[in-house]
Amino acid sequence: MSEGPIRLLLSDVDGTLVTPDKELTEDSIAAVRRLRQAGIEFAITSARPPAGLVQFVAPLGLTTPLAAFNGGALVDADLTVIEEKVVPDDAVTPTIELLAVHDLSVWVYQGTDWFVLDRDGEHVDREAWICGCEPTVLADFRGVNGGVLKIVGVSDDAAAGAAALLAMDKRFGRRITATRSQTYFLDVTHPEANKGQVVTYLSKRYGIAPAQIATIGDMHNDVAMFEVAGLSVAMGNADDAVQRAANYVTTSNVEEGFANAVNEFILSAS
Repeated sequence: MSEGPIRLLLSDVDGTLVTPDKELTEDSIAAVRRLRQAGIEFAITSARPPAGLVQFVAPLGLTTPLAAFNGGALVDADLTVIEEKVVPDDAVTPTIELLAVHDLSVWVYQGTDWFVLDRDGEHVDREAWICGCEPTVLADFRGVNGGVLKIVGVSDDAAAGAAALLAMDKRFGRRITATRSQTYFLDVTHPEANKGQVVTYLSKRYGIAPAQIATIGDMHNDVAMFEVAGLSVAMGNADDAVQRAANYVTTSNVEEGFANAVNEFILSAS
C-alpha cells in the first residue's frame, strides 16, 4: 500500500485505458484532467511500439515519457528516443526458432521497423490498425539481428502460448523477459524491459518514491509494475491471478474501469 499521497499514476493502455474497441472515452480523459488538477502526474506504458502511443498525447495532454514495448523503449511525446533496451543479440534467433517450434507466428520489432512473415497472419491487420503502421513482410528473419526491441509470438491457441512461455523461461531464464500482454501475444524483450522498471525510471526522473506511485492494468505483464508501486489496481476484465496481485480491483474497460479507479482509489489516496 502507498505511504503518503499518490503523486503519479502509471497506466497500461489496451484493456485498461481504452475500451475493447480501442477508444479513449470522455470519462477517461476527464479522469486524467482531474489527476492533473490534483497535482498528480500521469504516464502510460504498453506493449505497443512508440508509434502506437502518440495518439494519446494530445487528448490526454501527456508530458511524461511514453514507455513502449513494455519499457523496452522510452520516448518523448515527439518520439525522440530517451532510452532503448534491446534483446541480447545471441538470444534473437533462438527465440524466433523456439516460438516457431510451438507453432506461434513471429513478429520482430527492430528500431522503428516491424517485420512479419505473413501479412495475412493472425492479428496483423488489427495491430496495423491499432498502431497506425504497416509491417514489412520478409521471407525469413535471417537478416534481422541487432537492435531488436521486441519479439512477439502470436497465436489464438492459449495452450500453445502457455507452453511457449514455459519453454522460454526454461531456455533463457533471466536473460530475457517473456510475458503475456494479451492472451494471444507472448512478448520477448530485454531482461530489464518490463513495466516494473518503468516505475523505477519514473520514480528517479521525477523524484517520486515508488510508494507514491500508483499503477493500473489488466494483464500479466502489468504485475511487474504492481510489485514495485505503492498502490496497484487491476481491471475488472483482468483474470483472477492479475486481480490477486493488485491492491484493488475496479470495473472492466467496458464499464469505465479506468475512470472509476481514478475517482475511487487514486484521488482518494492523495
